[in-house]
Amino acid sequence: METSLHPTAVIGSKARIGKGVTIGPYAVIDDDVVIGDNTWIGPHVQVADGARLGKECRIFAGAVLSTVPQDLKFEGEKTCLYVGDRTVIREYVTLNRGTKASGKTVVGSDSLIMAYVHAGHDCMIGDHVIIANSVQFGGHCMVDDYAVIGGLAGVHQFVRIGKFAMVGGISRASLDVPPFVMAGGHQTFRFEGLNSIGLKRKGFSLDTINVIRNVYRIIFQSGLLLANALEKVEHECERTAEVDEILRFFASDSAKRKYIRPYKS
Repeated sequence: METSLHPTAVIGSKARIGKGVTIGPYAVIDDDVVIGDNTWIGPHVQVADGARLGKECRIFAGAVLSTVPQDLKFEGEKTCLYVGDRTVIREYVTLNRGTKASGKTVVGSDSLIMAYVHAGHDCMIGDHVIIANSVQFGGHCMVDDYAVIGGLAGVHQFVRIGKFAMVGGISRASLDVPPFVMAGGHQTFRFEGLNSIGLKRKGFSLDTINVIRNVYRIIFQSGLLLANALEKVEHECERTAEVDEILRFFASDSAKRKYIRPYKS
């Protein structure tokens, strides 16, 4: 595949453009930009200073990447936006670069970011993540690998969403969502059980799903304080990779964070 740069595109003289890159009409590429091999950039896309795009990405019309953070504390420091390989960014997505807090905003590889999504400064989005239309992330959010975020959800700043979790559409995601679970709700954001269908689709066995379910019964339904419930899981449950992932998630500053809890009618 040959490199194709449309004559109406404005491309900085210092931008590093990989082999086989396509840049469409009226796109604007700043100087401090790196674009990996075979990435396709559609019309009217803006890629601002600090962008580091991987190989074989597809960036659709009107997307705006790596512009300055919408943060009053930002003082013009040099920061970046990293996008992994083969990630698809659809129309009118806006991804701000980081601040001095972390120096970067990150979107992983093989992810799908649908139209009108916004990810604020210092967000960390993993690999194989699916984010549906018009999801809005505040700054410093973290989304682990294989998570799915439903359309029109609003994710509060600093919220974390664990691996293989699913957040329902039109949710007000104001609390951390542990791995492997479903959560949703606008008036009351709540735990809605395991993401069982999603786990089965990803090849998780019934035995593995049952192990995860038993761990969350201890955490959510035993009546124990969180620290005591996690200790019980650590000492009494089979230590699989999934159990370790749950413990890792809760161990991160667990005493100071608020987690999604089971819904009680």
